[in-house]
Amino acid sequence: MEKSDKKIEKENKCSWTAHIAIRYEVFREPPVEHPPFWADLVIGFRAMTDQELSGFPGHTFGWFFTTLQCESSFYLPWLMKKLQSANVELKKTHVENIWHLHGQYDVVVNCTGLGSHALFGDNEVYPVRGQVIMVRAPWLKHFVRAGDGHTYIYPGVRDVTLGGTRQSHWGMLLPIAEDSLGIWERCCALVPSLKRSRRLAERVGLRPSRASIRLERECLACGALRMTVVHCYGHGGVGVTLHWGCAREVAALVCDSLRGHVASAKL
Repeated sequence: MEKSDKKIEKENKCSWTAHIAIRYEVFREPPVEHPPFWADLVIGFRAMTDQELSGFPGHTFGWFFTTLQCESSFYLPWLMKKLQSANVELKKTHVENIWHLHGQYDVVVNCTGLGSHALFGDNEVYPVRGQVIMVRAPWLKHFVRAGDGHTYIYPGVRDVTLGGTRQSHWGMLLPIAEDSLGIWERCCALVPSLKRSRRLAERVGLRPSRASIRLERECLACGALRMTVVHCYGHGGVGVTLHWGCAREVAALVCDSLRGHVASAKL
């Protein structure tokens, strides 16, 4: 039974961050890497049983494990509130030239993702287009992902995300009907009960990707002007997975950069 509007409104006010999620990852053929390098980082990792695999026709092997799910639509507002509670001043503006910030801050932290191409001339960062379908299917409780990574079913706090696409070097932000059809057919083949779910929306996003994440300090020069920048971008589709570790490294680089500055340093 679907949650009432009042229940949903209550959930929207909650500080949802992360919760435990059970996940199945299924393969048509056993993977070359078994177990995967991350097996010790999740809870209860094991191979799926024949009985479990029987629920996924055409798949001969799979992994079962428990991990954490972080839903950004709830998590990012929670992070924003944490900053506000720490009296961090937040400003929203449009920056066309990084040198327009000169003199305003002692250190600039660059997390502009794809914007780093225009702001810093990084030709290595590129978009990887992702399209998903949001559905209402409250009976689904477990994550399911095909081993090739192109098909996945992720139950969230309220809705279920069906995906997806990984289209490199393409910045189209409008949904494409052909992609939606492919996602729907693949996900319904993996979990047939989805055929009775209620489709809610289609969403498109761009993953800011690079051959490797750029996390480093750079000292920029423009004539006699100098600016210290700490870069942190290019995470592709694993930004949520890596963000705490990257943030710690960024903080260390910023603190190191501020050594020698006056106590009233601006960031």
